[in-house]
Amino acid sequence: MKNMTPWWIRIPFFFFLIFGLMEYFIDSGAKPAFIEYPIAQFFLLMVLLILIAIELIVKSVENVLFQTLSEEAKERYLNAQTKSWEWTWGKRMYTKLLGSKSIQEEGEIILDHNYDGIRELDNKLPPWWVYLFYATILFGVVYLARFHVFNDYDQKLEYEMEIAEAQEAIEAYRKTAKDLVDVNTVTLLTDASDLSAGKAIFEASCVVCHMADGGGGIGPNLTDQYWILGGGIKNVFRTISEGGRDGKGMISWKQTLKPVEMAQVASYLLTFQGTTPANPKAAEGDLYIDENAPSESVSDSTTVALNE
Repeated sequence: MKNMTPWWIRIPFFFFLIFGLMEYFIDSGAKPAFIEYPIAQFFLLMVLLILIAIELIVKSVENVLFQTLSEEAKERYLNAQTKSWEWTWGKRMYTKLLGSKSIQEEGEIILDHNYDGIRELDNKLPPWWVYLFYATILFGVVYLARFHVFNDYDQKLEYEMEIAEAQEAIEAYRKTAKDLVDVNTVTLLTDASDLSAGKAIFEASCVVCHMADGGGGIGPNLTDQYWILGGGIKNVFRTISEGGRDGKGMISWKQTLKPVEMAQVASYLLTFQGTTPANPKAAEGDLYIDENAPSESVSDSTTVALNE
């Protein structure tokens, strides 16, 4: 049987097929397997050499068998090898969908009238065009029945559904991309891992001004409900990020801490609310009440002063 594909197509095809299967089944994380595992490069090299060797062996066997043929058989074999391949089914289907007549058959559809020697052919619409037209009619009937007879969802509802799906996707992404948080999107973190990370940052950078129990020293008391620059997680995050009042107060930490780290330390220091420090500093600023959570006994607010 004649081989329809040349070697320069077969070798790359099987090579990249094996390469794709290797990448699919080998868990290499974010990096491709052939980069993460050098042994994979050796494996691919061996696969390529084996494929080339197979082609050479097959070609050699073909040549040996060719020499055993008679002269007449050799001629038939060579003619079969040089014969161009045609996609008979595809060509027949193309001709059927096109619906055109060959030049030899145009006499059957030529019209009687002529103008200055110019004759007209009575060509029918191409079948592909007719089938497509029938398909649009069928689609229109189904659409009419679905959306105007049975009152399925309309464009407004479809828009709202897509917006809701997009919002869910955004929220799911934000859960795994905390570094994208800013003052407008920051929320109070309550996970133990986040609070533990916030505590480590607080103890490393904040206790010198606020004391380990949040009672205040150089910086204000974090345990009462009075705040200089506003309370709540958003105000606390902004204060940490942008710093305190001009000329006094703490420095800006947005160049030192990542957004997620500022959210963690802000959430941790808010846990001081309602506690009793050993030596509390007098209240400073204004009383802050969280309007969004009037029933909460602890106000999510503070003004922080972090020290390098």
